[in-house]
Amino acid sequence: MGVDFKDLVPRVEIDFSRLSGKVIAVDAYNALYQFLATIRQPDGTPLMDSRGNITSHLSGLLYRTVNFLERGIKPVYVFDGKPPELKRIEILRRQRMKEEAVRLYEEALARGDLEAARMYAQRTSKLTSSMVEDAKKLLSLLGIPWVQAPSEGEAQAAYMARRGDAWATASQDYDSLLYGTPRLVRNLTISGRRKLPRKNVYVEIKPELIILKSTLESLGITREQLIDIAILIGTDYNPDGVKGIGPKRALRIIKQFGSLEKALPILGEVQFPVDPAAIRELFLKPEVTNQYSLKWKMPDEEGLVEFLCDEHDFSVDRVRKAIERAKKALKTLTTQTSIESWFG
Repeated sequence: MGVDFKDLVPRVEIDFSRLSGKVIAVDAYNALYQFLATIRQPDGTPLMDSRGNITSHLSGLLYRTVNFLERGIKPVYVFDGKPPELKRIEILRRQRMKEEAVRLYEEALARGDLEAARMYAQRTSKLTSSMVEDAKKLLSLLGIPWVQAPSEGEAQAAYMARRGDAWATASQDYDSLLYGTPRLVRNLTISGRRKLPRKNVYVEIKPELIILKSTLESLGITREQLIDIAILIGTDYNPDGVKGIGPKRALRIIKQFGSLEKALPILGEVQFPVDPAAIRELFLKPEVTNQYSLKWKMPDEEGLVEFLCDEHDFSVDRVRKAIERAKKALKTLTTQTSIESWFG
């Protein structure tokens, strides 16, 4: 879910040229779920190989990553580790939502409403451990670095950006800001022409840049206060937040009283299922690792063909063309930066 900051945080549409030459730490799970949701058949069925293995995420990961390289972006994908115990309620909530989506999907199919079926199918996406391992294998064969986070992927990506190992993090969720990323890029994995649900209308989705320092200055708050606002409206660690409080009201309350603790007397009989101090600690001091290496390499062409085509029934011609595009992009990038800085 992530925290709902869309009506609070200023966002600026940017052109891909702004990201050229930059290392972007991509929230891998967020990206893979986007691919699973959007890359589907007209009736909502995901892409699958002849053995019944879902391949939508691999298709999206391959072609979107090649597209990044062609635009001069140096991606590194960051994978989630073990979720914090405080996230258990949110995980259970998501499972219930997927179960309900499955029921609605089956009902839509039964009445022949394919558009509704596809919409509900997008909410049923599940990312299994084998799918994650396949994604990591694809990236390794493609020569793209990936990092295994000990816990939350967004926290790890934000840590890498704060260290200067990445210019920004990329995710649809705003939580990266709470973890302290200096820059957040949204829409990176879903940019392009998209059809609006249940409408014969297409829109162009462009990347959006959010700068943490500018955001805090424009709102007149600190990062700690931004976290308090998030706790009031709901985070992955307390999904329900405080009833009746939205982003703008939460901002007014925190700016008036300075902190969540000082605002408690005016909130009435509020019972937080999780200690707000514990939530704040997770955002300010998340579990991360500095044990990673960022090296971009030339793709293993035959390894990719064997993995994608022989094992998962991808088109040999399309895969080889994608590999050639990746190689060409990498060669172009090495002329813009030193070989040492690019290949590590």
